Amino acid sequence: MSGAFDRTAECIRRERLNLELFLKEHPGFQEALEPFELISDVLPESVRRMQEASRLTGIGPMAAVAGTMAALAAEASAGAGSEETIIENGGDLYLDCREEVVLGLYTGSNMKFRNLALRVTPSMMPVAVCSSSSRMGHSLSFGDCDLVTVFSKDASLADAAATMGCNSVRDTGHIENVLNRLSEIEGILGVLIIRDGHFGAVGAVPELVRTKDPDLQGKISRDDLAILPSEIIE
Repeated sequence: MSGAFDRTAECIRRERLNLELFLKEHPGFQEALEPFELISDVLPESVRRMQEASRLTGIGPMAAVAGTMAALAAEASAGAGSEETIIENGGDLYLDCREEVVLGLYTGSNMKFRNLALRVTPSMMPVAVCSSSSRMGHSLSFGDCDLVTVFSKDASLADAAATMGCNSVRDTGHIENVLNRLSEIEGILGVLIIRDGHFGAVGAVPELVRTKDPDLQGKISRDDLAILPSEIIE
């Protein structure tokens, strides 16, 4: 459905431009590492959602930008008539499909969990699946964790919560406490955390399965600044 694709692409361009113009006028919003509240009737929709996610998690609003853009794009796709939508934005996804979707969990050099994946069923969708890592990519993180993945109907919240969780895990002894803290946030459906040889999960987490996808490397979501350990692919 090319029309839906074009409308979705246009939505992404428009929302990004609106946000960029807003940040030029409010640079403190982009730099904030804690909630940054602005009250106005003319805030861009992305900013409004990011502010709310920031308020719920206690971290800076830009931590929710990728999930927010994914959700806005998914809504544009559905509004254009798409019956199924998968939006991926740097490891933050919004899924709305009639068939199950298997998502691989990439944990970098953590070989123990290299083939771990999630089976997301139609009954769970639409759902946001957002991940954060302090050991991969270039995003700012104050933690030391392989992966935190959060599930929510609210993609802005899922994105911010994943960052919050990753900031908070600095050793394996933090996993249980962080799981409990995240599960107490209204709107969070489930959370999983991986650090070294330890795995923890709470709430409504999709079924865990193993994958032997021969094209794993080609399907790893990353930007040009991400460094992928070559040893993870046989």
